[in-house]
Amino acid sequence: MKRCLRCHMPETRPGSIFKEGVCQACLNYDNRKKVDWEKRKAELAAICNKFRDKNKTHDCLIPVSGGKDSYFLVHTMVCEMGMHPLLITITDSFTHTQAGVHNIRNLITAFKADHYQYTINHDLFIRATRAAFEGAGEALKFVESAIYTIPALFAQKFDIPLVIFGENSAYEYGSSENDSGDAGQAVSAISAKLEQDFAFWKTAGLTEQEVRSIQIDKSKQLPTILFLNYFTPWSSTAHLEIAKRHGFKDLSGEWDREGYIENFEQIDSIGYLVHLWLKYPKFGFQRTSDIASRRVREGLLTLAQAEKLIRENDYKLDQRALDDFANTLGYTRQQFWEIAEKFWDRNLFMKENGAWRAKE
Repeated sequence: MKRCLRCHMPETRPGSIFKEGVCQACLNYDNRKKVDWEKRKAELAAICNKFRDKNKTHDCLIPVSGGKDSYFLVHTMVCEMGMHPLLITITDSFTHTQAGVHNIRNLITAFKADHYQYTINHDLFIRATRAAFEGAGEALKFVESAIYTIPALFAQKFDIPLVIFGENSAYEYGSSENDSGDAGQAVSAISAKLEQDFAFWKTAGLTEQEVRSIQIDKSKQLPTILFLNYFTPWSSTAHLEIAKRHGFKDLSGEWDREGYIENFEQIDSIGYLVHLWLKYPKFGFQRTSDIASRRVREGLLTLAQAEKLIRENDYKLDQRALDDFANTLGYTRQQFWEIAEKFWDRNLFMKENGAWRAKE
C-alpha cells in the first residue's frame, strides 16, 4: 500500500488522486496560497446580503452535530454575517457522550438559535444500519445520506433560501480537484443514489416510503446550498479555539478513546466510531491516518511523527464503541467479528495465528 510522500495518507482512500507520489489533498491544500480569501469572504457576504431578511424568523439553515465545526459554522453565519439560522441535527440511536449532550445544548443557548432534532425512528435505524453493515461494511450509509438530504428537505418545507454545510470533503480530503462552494449538486446526487440503491434497501426490508422519507422533494426547487470551506480556510484546530470561546467541551476526563490521537473530533456518538473503524479492514487505514495527515498538512505534526502515531494507533478499535455499536444493533461481539471477517482486504492483510495483520 503506497502512502502520500508528504502526509502519509494511503492511496486506498476511495476516490483518492495521487500525482507523482503526492495525494490530491496535499495539492489542494497547497492551492490555498493562491486563493484571495478576502475576496471569497466578500462573496459569502454578498450571498448573505441577498438572503438576509429581518422579517423572517430564519433566513438560513445550518446542519449541526454540536462539534467544533458546528460552532464555527454558526459563529461565522451569526457573528460575522448577521444571519438568523435555524439549526438542525440528525441523530442516531447510539449512546451519546456527556460532552456531546452539553455541546449541542450549549450551541443552541450560546447563539440563541432555534433548533430541530431529526431522529430517524429506532426501528428504521436498526434495520438500515444492520443492512449497511452486513451488506457493505458501511454501517451508517443510510444515516450519513440523511445528514445531507434532511437539511435540504427541511429548507424546502420551511421555505428557507440558504443552507450552509461545512467542508466539501471530496476537495478537502483528496478525491476531487474541483474547488467549489456549490453543495447543491452533491446533495442532489446523494438523494438520487438512495433511489438507485433501492433494490439493496428493499432486500434489507426497507420500504420505498422509508427510503423516500430522507430524499429531497424533487417537485420543489432546491435552496442555495453552500460549502463554507470554499469561503474560508478550513482548519479543525482553528475551529476548536473558536468553539471553546463559546463554551465547547472536549472529552477530557470522560473518555480516552483507543485508536484516536485527539479528544475533540467526532466526539458526540459512541457507537458511531465503529463506522469509522470499518475503513481499516477494507482500506488499511482509519481515523488516525485521517487526522494525522491533516495535522501534517497544517504543519502541526512532522511526517515522522504521523507515521509513528499511525503505526501505533490506526488498527485499534475502541472497545467501548464496539460494545455500544453491538448492544444498540443487537449483536454479540462474536457476531460482530463474524460479519466483519468478510471485509478484510486480502491484498492488504494476512492472517497469522487467527488474527489479521497488515502485510506492510
